[in-house]
Amino acid sequence: MGTFAKVLLASICVVYLAVKWNAPTLDAESLRGARVLVTGASTGIGEQIAYHYARFGARVVITARREKVLQQVAENCTRLGAQEALYIAADMSSEQDPEKVVELALEKLGGLDYLVLNHIGTSHFRMWDGDVEYFKWLMKVNLFSYVQMATKAMDALEQSKGSLVVISSLLGKVASPFMAPYSSTKSALNGFFRALHHELSMKKSNVSVTICTLGFIDTDAAMDKVGKLTDVPAASATDAALNIVTSGALREEELFYPWSTYLVTLTKDWYPPITNHIMQSIFKYEP
Repeated sequence: MGTFAKVLLASICVVYLAVKWNAPTLDAESLRGARVLVTGASTGIGEQIAYHYARFGARVVITARREKVLQQVAENCTRLGAQEALYIAADMSSEQDPEKVVELALEKLGGLDYLVLNHIGTSHFRMWDGDVEYFKWLMKVNLFSYVQMATKAMDALEQSKGSLVVISSLLGKVASPFMAPYSSTKSALNGFFRALHHELSMKKSNVSVTICTLGFIDTDAAMDKVGKLTDVPAASATDAALNIVTSGALREEELFYPWSTYLVTLTKDWYPPITNHIMQSIFKYEP
């Protein structure tokens, strides 16, 4: 690494730490009794998000496909301190379920303060093989259902001065080999909700939008899929979830976790060859 690159990297780190040092801190009491809907909450980051809201004393509705697993997570939320913990089994690839989940959550909670959109469809890890039907299905789960749920919840969030928290990925900003459909859905997700953020700001809406850009996280699904194919260290799902909850409560526009994901997005714009080299070399692949 040349002198200029080292100075630039050090400068970015200093600025980042200065911003974090002076950032506002979470008022835990602000989440006590908050009405929260978390999707994709049966495992992984979504499950940990639900647990953090529970510890803060929120009223939580969780959703995913597997009812028995959801029931266990809801029971855990109750033990951790949730004022209320309910679950709704749903399939986000269906036309009706995304809106139905929001309707039921509003009915059970009497409103909504936080909508945390975290669910994803099963993602293949392989070279693009031309499976357009799978791509369409994944776009439905990873993008269109998000749009449906956010649209359905918007009036309730407006009334409560609530927050819309969208879980995205570094791969939505920097395309990855072996995951072309997934990267595409996350890129589209970023585009839609960034545009929505602008429109809500222009209308002086009460609703905040937080887009969370996550890197490689140590969820079971991620570790099973790519853990043996890369030497990149995985960040903690529990810590990622706490950062997500905190960013939503502070109404931040964007979260990068871990912070190194921000550096990767910067190199993409400042010196693309570095990013291209990183993305083509992080996975163990032999033609």
